[in-house]
Amino acid sequence: MATVMAHPTARREEWLRQRRELLKAEKELTRQSDEVARLRQALPWVRVEKEYEFDTDEGPASLKDLFRGRSQLIVYHLMFGPDYKAPCPSCSMIADGFNGFWVHLAHHDVMLWAISRAPLEKLQERKARMGWTFPWASSFGSDFNFDYGVGFTEAQQSAGYEYNFQEQKPIAPNAEGAPGGFAAMCGVNLPTFLREMPGMSAFVLDDGEIYHTYSTYARGLDGLWGAYQWLDRAPLGRNEEGGVWWKRHDEYGAL
Repeated sequence: MATVMAHPTARREEWLRQRRELLKAEKELTRQSDEVARLRQALPWVRVEKEYEFDTDEGPASLKDLFRGRSQLIVYHLMFGPDYKAPCPSCSMIADGFNGFWVHLAHHDVMLWAISRAPLEKLQERKARMGWTFPWASSFGSDFNFDYGVGFTEAQQSAGYEYNFQEQKPIAPNAEGAPGGFAAMCGVNLPTFLREMPGMSAFVLDDGEIYHTYSTYARGLDGLWGAYQWLDRAPLGRNEEGGVWWKRHDEYGAL
């Protein structure tokens, strides 16, 4: 349980005055968010020239197949590499959030998929264990993750690479992660863990052609992390001074 530090108190009249001032800032943030969304949707589209094949519960599928008759496709690049024993805890927490609403998007002309490089059998086992229902495809053996900035080779790690539209420093083959950190939670060493990175990408199907419209990574995913939106409105906020506090939902003890 978090320790509540000394905090100002006030009568409701003063609280209401300050809350109305905060409302002005919140409304400005909403307007700015609307404008950023407009700019995001105004980006030019890039035609997808390469053919990709994925393994799904229904069998092999192309990128076009993943649309399932819709005109829009959103992909969450879920960190679960071929050598991982379990998916990234952070990605798992994000997936818990969209597990409930993907079906609503599917009825609004948008298919939401998770895609990971682990073989399909690993995805199916984890999906059953976690109680997830969203579509989840394996890109094992495909260039998809590498082409969309969330998969990296050992050679790229050694030489330096680009992630989140910025150059990243080389990663030593013997780099060590924190004991009990994300790499350890996935059953791999740090370099293996970092050969996968989180992100999301959006595509549109227009007149039979697929176009890449948008991708975001790292803190750009904050808005898609449902739990964080609630914590940002909780009395103590994210309250992460002690470091990583979450686990995969099947790893908690009883409430």
